[in-house]
Amino acid sequence: MHLQELEDRSKFGPPPQYPIESVDNALRLLLLFETQPSIRLTDASNYLGVASSTAHRLLGMLLYRGFVRQNPATRTYEPGQALSSIAFAIRRQVDIRTLVRPILEQLFDKTGETVHFAKLQGDSIHFIDAIESSRAVRVGSRQGTTLPANCTATGKAMLSRLTDEQLRKLYPHEKIPGLTPGSITSRVQLERALDDIRHTGYATSQEESEDGVTSVAVAIISPSGAYYGINVSVPAHRMSNQLRSELGAMLQMSAETIRTLLV
Repeated sequence: MHLQELEDRSKFGPPPQYPIESVDNALRLLLLFETQPSIRLTDASNYLGVASSTAHRLLGMLLYRGFVRQNPATRTYEPGQALSSIAFAIRRQVDIRTLVRPILEQLFDKTGETVHFAKLQGDSIHFIDAIESSRAVRVGSRQGTTLPANCTATGKAMLSRLTDEQLRKLYPHEKIPGLTPGSITSRVQLERALDDIRHTGYATSQEESEDGVTSVAVAIISPSGAYYGINVSVPAHRMSNQLRSELGAMLQMSAETIRTLLV
C-alpha cells in the first residue's frame, strides 16, 4: 500500500478544529504498522516529513508508553505490548455471538441446513447461537438449550480435545446417561469414539440426541482455554457418507477462521 493510500484510509472523520501536530504524527506512526511489521527511524522521518531528531522523540514517547518496542538486533521499532493489550481488551468486550455469527451465516449459505455454535460446560454443552434451516423438513434450532456432551456431535468434538485425565474426571463411572437408543452410554465406548474423532478431525452423530437428527461438528479451543464447537445438523434421510465428509472439511475451515477471532 502506498503512503498516500494509507493516509486516505486513516481519516475517519472531519479535521479537528484545533489539531495537535505532535499527537497526529504519533498516531500516524502507529498506523504504519497496518502495512509493515517494523519502522526504521528514517522511515518515520521521511513519512512524517520531519527531522530525524523529531521522529526520534516521537518514537521515544511511544516506546515509553509501551506502544512500540525497539528490536535490539535491528534497532527498528515494532508494535509494543500496549497495542496488543488494547486490541485484546476490545475483542474481549465484543459478544462472542457477534464474532462468530458471520461464519455461521457462511455455513448456512453453503449448506442450507441448520447450523449451531455451542460451548462445553462440564459434561454438557450449551448452544449459544443457531441459524435454522428454511427447508420444509429440517432440524430445529437448539439455541439456548443444554444437552449431555456425549450425546451430540458438537459435544463429542469438544470432548475429543480433552486429556484422558480430564475426561475421566468428567465421567468417573463406566455408565453414562444417554438420550436415545443411539446414544453412547459407556466410557469405553466414548473413548473409542473420541479416538476416531481425533483421527478424522471432526465428529458425527447418528440420531444420538434425537430421532431423525444427524450432525457433523468440529471443536475450537480459544486462547483463554474455553471449548467451543460448531455443527451442521441434517435430517437423517438427507445425510450420506459423502455429505459427512464434505461437511467435515467445511467445518474445519470455518473453525480455523473462528479460532483466529477468539481471545
